[in-house]
Amino acid sequence: MKEEENEFMRHELRLPELTARGMLLGAVLTIIFTASNVYLGLKVGLTFSSAIPAAVISMAVLKMAKDANILENNMVQTQASAAGTLSAIIFIIPGMLMIGYWQGFEFWQTLVVSACGGCLGVLFTIPLRRAMVVHSDLAYPEGVAAAEILKVGSHEKAKSGHTGIREILAGSGVAGFIAFLTNGLHVLGDSLSAWFAVGRGMTQIPLGYSTALLGAGYLIGIASGIAMLIGIFIAWLGFVPYFTITGTPPDGMTMQKFAGAVYQQKVRLIGAGAMGVAAIWTLLMLARPVIDGVRESIAAVRQPAVYKDKHRMDIDMSIKSVGTVFAVTVIGLLAIFYAFVRPEHLPVGQTLTFVIVGVGVAVLMGFFVAAACAYMAGLVGTSSSPISGIGILGIIVASLVMYALCSSFGIFALEGGERFATATAIFTTSIILAIACISNDNMQDLKTGYLVGATPWRQQVALLIGCVVGALVIAPVLNLLYEAYGFPGAMPRPDMDPAQALAAPQAALMTTIAQGIFQSHLAWEYIYIGIGVGIVLVVADRLLKRNTRRLCLPPLAVGMGIYLPPSVQTPLIVGAVLGYFIHRYVKNKGGEKAAKASVRRGTLIASGFIVGESIVGVILAGVIVVSVSGGGSDSPLSVVSKDFADTAEMLGLLVFLAVVALFTKTVVGGAKSEE
Repeated sequence: MKEEENEFMRHELRLPELTARGMLLGAVLTIIFTASNVYLGLKVGLTFSSAIPAAVISMAVLKMAKDANILENNMVQTQASAAGTLSAIIFIIPGMLMIGYWQGFEFWQTLVVSACGGCLGVLFTIPLRRAMVVHSDLAYPEGVAAAEILKVGSHEKAKSGHTGIREILAGSGVAGFIAFLTNGLHVLGDSLSAWFAVGRGMTQIPLGYSTALLGAGYLIGIASGIAMLIGIFIAWLGFVPYFTITGTPPDGMTMQKFAGAVYQQKVRLIGAGAMGVAAIWTLLMLARPVIDGVRESIAAVRQPAVYKDKHRMDIDMSIKSVGTVFAVTVIGLLAIFYAFVRPEHLPVGQTLTFVIVGVGVAVLMGFFVAAACAYMAGLVGTSSSPISGIGILGIIVASLVMYALCSSFGIFALEGGERFATATAIFTTSIILAIACISNDNMQDLKTGYLVGATPWRQQVALLIGCVVGALVIAPVLNLLYEAYGFPGAMPRPDMDPAQALAAPQAALMTTIAQGIFQSHLAWEYIYIGIGVGIVLVVADRLLKRNTRRLCLPPLAVGMGIYLPPSVQTPLIVGAVLGYFIHRYVKNKGGEKAAKASVRRGTLIASGFIVGESIVGVILAGVIVVSVSGGGSDSPLSVVSKDFADTAEMLGLLVFLAVVALFTKTVVGGAKSEE
């Protein structure tokens, strides 16, 4: 295989890479994975990397064409993978509805922010490619994994008719069917909570049943899984019992509801403080390598670009092309920011100031977070990168800047001034987050391309196409899900059940932070407690890394464990622990080769779990919208009554345990068969 790999890396190679059929397939996959990620992100605050599933599907589809090759498959994967991270803009943009500034997702504003922000993320990482991909020993886990799948699929497995599509489809089918039974027919429950008293207080032990989250947990790894478990312990065995013991529930409120209110109003703010400290610490740790990488890249850019003397694999987009795309995207952002501010009918000077400052802050901070995210992607991978931490920093910076502007212009004295200030901070942060998301993904794709022999400028064009196509999908899917489920504090109809609302946890967190800055009603004492917890976590992580070989405690993951609802995190933890023991068992029994085979098979099935449940969720959202729009029920496919809830919970638990057992048997058995 080594000879074939070298063959694809030749300078004079003339194989089709960026083809019309590849771009069309990439666009279709982008639409599917964007919709899936939007749903999953709003439900639980997590998105999945679509690079590996896209590579597998591309190989299966393009295999029907005789002249298909590894480089064309790589371009499809590159384009479609943009959907996996561009959709992370949902971590902030729903805040517009939560504060009541939008009544529905504005199509053009969401589209332009997503597309232009994503394109800037691609451009900002171009000068970092040589330093962080070519001349770096960073791991880039998803990028390396995608490259291996492309190599194996193109050379060995393709000849035997096995590319991995069966695992993806099997996982998607199982998860999709269970999601339909759970969220469509309602014959299966999605979680089980056991409440118990702690002295005069109350807490719970929860378990969620989501198959998609089981798969996501398998992918994030044991370190993040254990860190989340510690976060749950801190929240539900520490702070919730303490605050319920020392507090008094309002008249008529049960202890269970009181414990839930304590968690929402106090403990989640502690989690926010811990996440903020963890995010800042992460960026501080990255400062030196990021600065070194930027210096090396700037030095390379200043050299005359004589493309005819460069190897095919060392040619990025030309400076002229980069400048043109940059100008177009900045003009687009200025125009859409003006359209966003103009309805407030402020004086022309103030309107233009908000536009220029908002876009300026987004672009300048965007370049910084692009460098940081590029390094984080290489260090821990796209799926494990603390994008939400970047968002927290972004909303704080944007809020402080907008607070200064609004104070100087007397905006807070106007009716709705605080809401406008909050909205402008959210809008600015959405641009920053779009840049961060694509920067994070882009470096993984460039690493994959570097390993398989792709031409960088073609990959960069494919990523730009992926950003635009993905942006076209985000606003309609967001609006569809909003109309079907709603968000906390933002229900489109008064008769909707708030318990069914999509959590959108990061958007709720960042909106709360912005409102706390502008309205001065945030309970800062709990943020301060969280800051203290975050400092302790950072110190603990550093001590573990210094005094042990493998142990660590990712502070941001612990903060997420405190902040996210526990029923969401438990299947993640189960998946992470399951993956660790499967890998350890297979490695002890069959060696390193068998362990790698089990990881590959498990990754494909886990990715299928995520895609299947997410797509069914989007489809069910469409069914609900049609039903409610016609005056029907918000559970049009339900075949059981509310009295069936307890039975559904137990059935859901049994099915979840069966899926865990089947997944374990399939991954272990598949690894043995490939030894």
